[in-house]
Amino acid sequence: MAVVPLWGGAQQRFLEHSELSLEIGAMSYIGDLNNQKLFSKLNLAYGAGYRYCFDDRWSLKVSGAYGHVEGGNPDAIAMRNLSFKSYVWEASARAEFNFLPYGFTDVQWRFTPYLYAGVGLMGFNPKAKYTDTETGTTEWVELRPLCTEGQGTAQYEDRTPYSLVQVMIPFGMGVKFSFNKYLQIYAEYGVRATFTDYLDDVSKTYVGGDLLRTTEGGELAARMADRSAEVEGGKLNAAGIKRGDDSLDDWYTYMNVSVSISLDLIMGWMFPKRCNIK
Repeated sequence: MAVVPLWGGAQQRFLEHSELSLEIGAMSYIGDLNNQKLFSKLNLAYGAGYRYCFDDRWSLKVSGAYGHVEGGNPDAIAMRNLSFKSYVWEASARAEFNFLPYGFTDVQWRFTPYLYAGVGLMGFNPKAKYTDTETGTTEWVELRPLCTEGQGTAQYEDRTPYSLVQVMIPFGMGVKFSFNKYLQIYAEYGVRATFTDYLDDVSKTYVGGDLLRTTEGGELAARMADRSAEVEGGKLNAAGIKRGDDSLDDWYTYMNVSVSISLDLIMGWMFPKRCNIK
């Protein structure tokens, strides 16, 4: 008969050590179209997560986030006239380590800096703004289907169409503060190391408009691959001219502030205890 109290104790411990969080912040992109600059063109992002605190030092967090990144035309590469934006989603699991014993008792600190690292998946879809000179209409064009660097052509067999879902490694640092045993606030800055150089659809060399016009993307692919001529004094690039830097993959950053509430408190709200009066 001791099984029921034992299970009840384990269930209570799980609820007390679990948190649900909502977060809001900003994403930015690091890659070929911003000269590897941090904090370039921050854009709104938001997410949610679940955290389990094993003890006062270690936690595990599973979370998801959604935002968008963009880049283009820094001074050093303005003549390329390339730009993009992409909505990004991510899902990850990570371990967190507190520098101080963190909690809400007399022997624990109510704030601590922390580090985190983990693994996850991210999705993206780079687009660029295109204006039809004949009609004057403007639209955002998906770049991957256009194979702007000759992906999938016989002349560039080593270049295959890139996947829009990639593995990424999230890591970063933050600080947390507990108002009480039920409510926590977090502020953090993190980097997402991806394994693709095509977050911005730019990586290797120009392949020339003549080749692209023979592909499924046709004239649109040729125009979106090389936009140098749209700049005053600019001219189209011959095949083989450097378009990006394929020695480094593209990364993005995610900074946010989050509020975390104990699952024990949430369950108490949803299922309040009632007294049976006889």
